[in-house]
Amino acid sequence: MSNTDLIEYKSYHGSVHFDSEHEMFYGKVEFIRDLVNFEACDARSLIKAFKDAVDEYLEDCIALNKAPDRPFKGSFNIRIAPDLHRELGMYALQHDSSINKIVKSAIKEFIEQH
Repeated sequence: MSNTDLIEYKSYHGSVHFDSEHEMFYGKVEFIRDLVNFEACDARSLIKAFKDAVDEYLEDCIALNKAPDRPFKGSFNIRIAPDLHRELGMYALQHDSSINKIVKSAIKEFIEQH
């Protein structure tokens, strides 16, 4: 999925897909745990449906006294092999750093190179 397949509203991102069989656009709010879907028959209506879905989601959260999921909170879990975890921990210790700092640096370098 490319950036052109995403729409944004109130810091939420919605995916954009097309179903040729039903001649319909559809999507969901990405990067949150809650499931928020939307659909429409044309692109302009899809953008409106996405915005309406986000607004309804936020209103529902208020009504349920629930904090809405927020995308990109700044923390996430990763799973790696125990041997790699040990090597990373040892490297961090030997370089007076932390696993978190090393992973942040590695991710930033990876993104900048791609």
